[in-house]
Amino acid sequence: MSAENPSISWLGSAGHRSWLMTQADSLFRFYERASIDPRGGFYELTTNGRPSLETTRHLVWTARLVYCFSLADMLGRPGASVIVRHGLESLERQFKDKEYGGHFWITDATGPVDTSKQAYGIAHVILAGAAATRAGYDDGRLLLAKGLAELDAHFWREDDGLVVEEFQRDWVGPSRYRGANSNMHLVEALLNATAATGELSHSLRALKIADGIIRVRTQANEWRIAEHYTDDWLIDRAYNSHDPDNIFRPFGSIIGHWFEWSRLLLQAGALIGDDASWTSVAAENLFRMAVEEGWDNVHGGLIYTVDFEGRPLNRDRYWWPIAEGICAAAYLAEATNDRQYERWYRTFGDFAATHLIDHARGGWQHVLDPQNDPKFSPYAGKVDIFHALHACLLPLLPKDQIPITALAAGAIDIPGCARTAPLQTQWQR
Repeated sequence: MSAENPSISWLGSAGHRSWLMTQADSLFRFYERASIDPRGGFYELTTNGRPSLETTRHLVWTARLVYCFSLADMLGRPGASVIVRHGLESLERQFKDKEYGGHFWITDATGPVDTSKQAYGIAHVILAGAAATRAGYDDGRLLLAKGLAELDAHFWREDDGLVVEEFQRDWVGPSRYRGANSNMHLVEALLNATAATGELSHSLRALKIADGIIRVRTQANEWRIAEHYTDDWLIDRAYNSHDPDNIFRPFGSIIGHWFEWSRLLLQAGALIGDDASWTSVAAENLFRMAVEEGWDNVHGGLIYTVDFEGRPLNRDRYWWPIAEGICAAAYLAEATNDRQYERWYRTFGDFAATHLIDHARGGWQHVLDPQNDPKFSPYAGKVDIFHALHACLLPLLPKDQIPITALAAGAIDIPGCARTAPLQTQWQR
């Protein structure tokens, strides 16, 4: 772990803030070079940043690129708008189901490959739409409206205060599976929807989801987040025990989600106020459990999954839990003034800089083995900018605002530069 009693906060240091912006710039450069597929959608990138031979296009990766380059656009990055427009067009042309409505999960140049309609996917559609709306894109506003309508029409269950998971193409369903992950990403999406529209109802729904997953179920589970549930929202402790390393739904609990929920709870609390006062205590408990059960004190790094007693399952180190740990530590450091979070922020930052950031080729290594050596399974390349970019930008932004609100208002403070001018709300693309 980093210095026991740091005398200078990295989070307040001009030098560190400059380093963060440099890292964000490096990520944008890596993903903007070769992501656009002129046939539609975005290429998955290899370790070297070249288009991979993979021909399928995933709804989530597409929406995340729209979101991330909407942030780049609000930062004033030339060329970002080309990627945003391409992504918005692809979401409409390639992923929108013109016959039954909704968005396909996976497509390729010939059409849909996986026609299922998934809550995890619609969460990212809403997120992309909200960011593009805040950046001034009319097509982003349309995407956001369609995503929210799809959520209401099919996924939201008012009695549960949560969403169902998955339908067939013609909306037969839903499946019996219920998941915490899709609900978590809807919390983020709905907070951003409020930031884009000014309608607090979206954030109140996000708080209802957080209450159901975290205050009701996770607190009763000793602050270990159960990922998988039955259709009556009981923990399914055997789910995917035969497929423990499933990319989207692994067996057990994912340490990175404990950090991600911690940060989102603090964002919800700041946006909603007194009605969400419980979120700060929950955020601290989730962070505490994540470092106690996830951090490898011998080799460093965060293990990926644990069982229901907190014992390690998958000891590989994925890139995104460290990124989410960085974000959660930054938020908690400001919320509590407790120096332990500054120490953890430095510890996670040291690990990312030493083992994950690919200083030679760009991007972040996606998976390391338990000895922190690069591993090329289940990800052969660098498919995702989302979490790493958050780790670079969120520590720079005011913690009492949703990031797209702060960026649109020019609230990022870059050492040596004048503050960005606020985005004019009347400017539409």
